[in-house]
Amino acid sequence: MTVPLPGALSPTLAGIRLSIHVLAAAVWVGGQITLAGLVPTARGLGGGASRALAQAFARVQWPAYAALVATGIWNVSATHAGQGTAWQVVLGVKIAVVALTGLAALLHSHSSSRAGLAAWRAVSSLSSVTALVMGVFLAG
Repeated sequence: MTVPLPGALSPTLAGIRLSIHVLAAAVWVGGQITLAGLVPTARGLGGGASRALAQAFARVQWPAYAALVATGIWNVSATHAGQGTAWQVVLGVKIAVVALTGLAALLHSHSSSRAGLAAWRAVSSLSSVTALVMGVFLAG
């Protein structure tokens, strides 16, 4: 019989935490990219198809964003205590970028003009990709 070592579940919990974070990022970032590719076709279908598509995406987008924020906090608290000043500065900037992407997505969803929709979509998409890249650098 093997006796589990103290903290033996830690790698499993870390794997679950990271898997949830990566899955949520795939939905948030990948979903935005996918939706950007689908909207021109949906517009051609008429009858508010692009709006219906966006509303359907919102049902998975916002829970993914919440999971990203929650698991991001969990990641930092579980694995990155005692990091240097440069790392902390990059983390602070990433937190601001994550807040920006959420705010821009919210403003996009409430925008009524084509210019507003395009501008907020661009800000949300660019900031979400930026947050993803910053996360990769922070993890490494």
